[in-house]
Amino acid sequence: MSDPYRTLGVARTASEKEIKSAYRKLAKELHPDRNKDNPQAAEKFSDVTKAYDLLSDKDKRARFDRGEIDAEGNPLNPFAGMGGGGRGFRGGYGAGGPRSGYREQDGAGMGGMGPEDLDLSDLFEGLFGGGRARAGSAGPRGFGQRPPPPPPRRGADIHYRLAVPFTDAASGRDQRITLADGKAINLKLPAGVETGTQMRLKDKGHAGPGGNGDGIVTVEVGPHPFFRRDGDDIRMDLPITLDEAVRGGKIKCPTVDGPVMLTVRPGTQGGTVMRLKGKGWTRKGEKVGDKPARGDQFVTLEIHLPADLSSLEERLGDWVDTSQPRKKFGL
Repeated sequence: MSDPYRTLGVARTASEKEIKSAYRKLAKELHPDRNKDNPQAAEKFSDVTKAYDLLSDKDKRARFDRGEIDAEGNPLNPFAGMGGGGRGFRGGYGAGGPRSGYREQDGAGMGGMGPEDLDLSDLFEGLFGGGRARAGSAGPRGFGQRPPPPPPRRGADIHYRLAVPFTDAASGRDQRITLADGKAINLKLPAGVETGTQMRLKDKGHAGPGGNGDGIVTVEVGPHPFFRRDGDDIRMDLPITLDEAVRGGKIKCPTVDGPVMLTVRPGTQGGTVMRLKGKGWTRKGEKVGDKPARGDQFVTLEIHLPADLSSLEERLGDWVDTSQPRKKFGL
């Protein structure tokens, strides 16, 4: 680079604004990202940047205009600046022929504006993935963007398995659980709970620099000897005696909330299904007052004959049922 003014295409009397404008224009045209197949453009871009480095520094520009330094910023007087720190000996050629002297360390921005003061983000937006350069970003002139540091990690979660009795899960009774720290808490079951349902206990996990992890509770609903879940309903088979079926009456029937009285009509057939409203499973998303709505319980009546039929046979005598219950099957 022989003359920084010529490199930038400005007069020696150019103002700081004119120098900055010329650099912006040339940097946009010659930037390597826009000239990937033209190595000469990269060389010219380097020369333009060096020229701007020198002319944007008021002190360096004045020394160049006085003939004290060359276009590279090296002293033209071999003895200029001796005794200063941070300088290295270097031979080279200036405008006046062979010379030897000292090269100053890069002092761009001292005493004036340097390339760091020039915001080119509007020019190069899109050349680097559309991001805008920001102060503190990586690279000598803020072209790139340093990602923010990751947030401190939270502690690990602690996993628990909670066995819940069938009747408690159906009716939504609170459960007691002891945590890893030895503390016991009451846990409210969500409506519609089933095996595999997970509940998150905030900040009940291990400690960490970013805060505590959570407690994760996985529910396991236990089986029941005679209740069966059917969606939000509960089903069961209830045996009744022959005389209860014939005469009818009130009988006790179990539910997940405790026994209730069930009215059997006289002449009830085996297989009759009776419905107990609101005695089923808690329903997700539905409420009755401040409590979750619940499905129903369906009871299938089964006529149970005694193991010893001798007394029954005596009572029947020669009586025969002529109702032909299988006639509808063509039998």
